[in-house]
Amino acid sequence: MHTPLDHEFVRAAARAADRSAAPLAAGPDEEPTGVPHRALARRVKTLVAAYRSPESALHGSKQAVAAAMTHLRALRAAQTTTGLFAGGDNVQSPPDSAFTVNDVCDAHVIAAGAGPELREATNVLADIAGAASRSLLTGGVHTPNHRWELCAALARLHRSFPDDRLLDRIGEWLSEGVDIDAEGLYSERSPNYAAHVSNPSLLLLADVLDRADLLDAVERNLATTLDLIRPDGTVETVLSRRQDQNHPFPLAPYLPHYRLLAIRTGRGDFSRAARLAASGGIDDPGLLAETLLTPDLCRVLPEPAAEPLPRHRYITTARLAARASASAHTVVYGGSDVPEHRRIRSGLACNPTFLRLFAGAAVLDAVRLSRGFFDLGPFRAADVEQPADNRYRLTETLTAAYYQPMPPERRREDGAYRMADEGRFSAAMAFPDRPRDEVSHTTRVEVDLREDGADLRIDISGPRVPWALELTFRPGGVPQGAIPLGDGRWCLTAGPMTYRVGDDEIRVETDIEAGEPPAGPDRGDVLRYDPGQDYSVVGGTDATTGNRVYIGGLGPHTLTVRLRARRPAMDA
Repeated sequence: MHTPLDHEFVRAAARAADRSAAPLAAGPDEEPTGVPHRALARRVKTLVAAYRSPESALHGSKQAVAAAMTHLRALRAAQTTTGLFAGGDNVQSPPDSAFTVNDVCDAHVIAAGAGPELREATNVLADIAGAASRSLLTGGVHTPNHRWELCAALARLHRSFPDDRLLDRIGEWLSEGVDIDAEGLYSERSPNYAAHVSNPSLLLLADVLDRADLLDAVERNLATTLDLIRPDGTVETVLSRRQDQNHPFPLAPYLPHYRLLAIRTGRGDFSRAARLAASGGIDDPGLLAETLLTPDLCRVLPEPAAEPLPRHRYITTARLAARASASAHTVVYGGSDVPEHRRIRSGLACNPTFLRLFAGAAVLDAVRLSRGFFDLGPFRAADVEQPADNRYRLTETLTAAYYQPMPPERRREDGAYRMADEGRFSAAMAFPDRPRDEVSHTTRVEVDLREDGADLRIDISGPRVPWALELTFRPGGVPQGAIPLGDGRWCLTAGPMTYRVGDDEIRVETDIEAGEPPAGPDRGDVLRYDPGQDYSVVGGTDATTGNRVYIGGLGPHTLTVRLRARRPAMDA
């Protein structure tokens, strides 16, 4: 017996598609000037899906067909003689073209069953896909997720236009192994690329190739993502190695994947996540096409499982811990790539935030520790230990050097020594050939996760240098008990402070165990965030925005910081 259909879900998907497609159908002959090829293909797919879906206001609309043809002509014009598409920063890019071909092939499947009304569109879609096939078959990539997007395009091409060469090429890429670790995270650790690329691509490949192992990879990623869902309906990004590491990422793009696997497996926790992903409404215009291509999506979700509270998860591969209770959700992170690679680089996890705390509407978005040690930037843990349940020790030791004269046997009369990078900067001094006098600085942060927040013990050792602990609160409240510095900044020198939004609050208490009293508002040179020379040398920064509270001084220091969440509604 089949599960009944979820008509409201399909109607919501149709409404989302109509919001995008209806304006296009209203001016079917209007040329889409300046629209990138990926957007052109998405529009065609949405228009064709709206035409085919009985739930759409454009069902059977000739204007929708005319608008699709107008966009198809523009898409064909953007296709170069190689079959790849022009436009974008990546020149003649097989993976960027694969995103477009994936939508083209999906639109072809939907259009091919529509009869004579979409025959011309079906033929043009087939021509576009065929022209791209050879370049996608032989083309390369430059990021991990591109492999699976490219494979998905090859699989879709094979689905509509069978060719064993396409399968052989997919086999080459898949033989590298899917880049998912033992904890269920893809190598880029990015919610954006998991939701938009890796998961949908692997689901498609699992279906076309009948590969249960690929389906299992997606299920493991979704299971781990459950512990990364934050109380504000976003997915934790601090661990990401891509552009989203400094921005919140919504759960909504995960909707079709949680929904599909909840229906196919009966998992109540996935059903709960699917409902949460749709709780703000469905805005994805591409979802209607997915309901036509994957009818299982249209079935009623299984009964959702209750969210398990309290819960605690430590993801060892990312060195990230999350503890959630009814009153607080706290994240501790020590998985930056910067200590190992000693550089800020696209593709590395660089975010120096090491703690977040959610207390309902009161949110401590970021806790960071800035140090003035040779301009090497803020604290990023190089090592994380777990001495006990709910306790973590994050450590980083920085070293810098002063260089001695060149040994006699390596000296040059012309003074032309090779350019070398010594970890902070580059110069024509052949640094590796010189004796060096090292200076070290160690920061250790011990975190005890509690049901209502966290206790921090911060030890800063080494030479006397300025440091500042920065607490960045999400806008909406005002720090009470801290001293205003202006421009959204405060400092805390003594006594507790609270940050209250509505009835929810976060209380901060500090104590200097060893070292001088904390710096006051007259020490603006100390009470600030320093991103380090990797950013400042090019005039950049990774500084946070929001209400920032500073605790700082001239080290060495040992201090404790107690963070407590209070939500009266939870106490009642």
